Amino acid sequence: MHSDQEAVKKSIRGYMVVGALLLVFTGLTVTVNQFHLAVPAAITLALIIATIKGSMVGSVFMHLSHEKKWIYGALLLTAAFFVVLLFLPLLTMAGGIGKPVAATAAQADRHER
Repeated sequence: MHSDQEAVKKSIRGYMVVGALLLVFTGLTVTVNQFHLAVPAAITLALIIATIKGSMVGSVFMHLSHEKKWIYGALLLTAAFFVVLLFLPLLTMAGGIGKPVAATAAQADRHER
């Protein structure tokens, strides 16, 4: 690690700043929850806040900010697959895949008449 006293102080200061920001974002999460937003907006906002908090934890406490570039590639690939998985339900609903069988049969009966 660091043997220089100034580098240690700078490192500790960075941990304290990130810890304080995590506390602020946790308070923001609780505050946003009190507004009782619509479900899609609430989920979107919660995911944005969680992504910011997760990035801070990963980059500082897990030391990903000091890792080699190929680890960032793996992280970016994981994030891309996560976004694809988020939109997968929307794609299946558009094709009628997620509808119950009874609802699909009732719609087919209406179209035949």
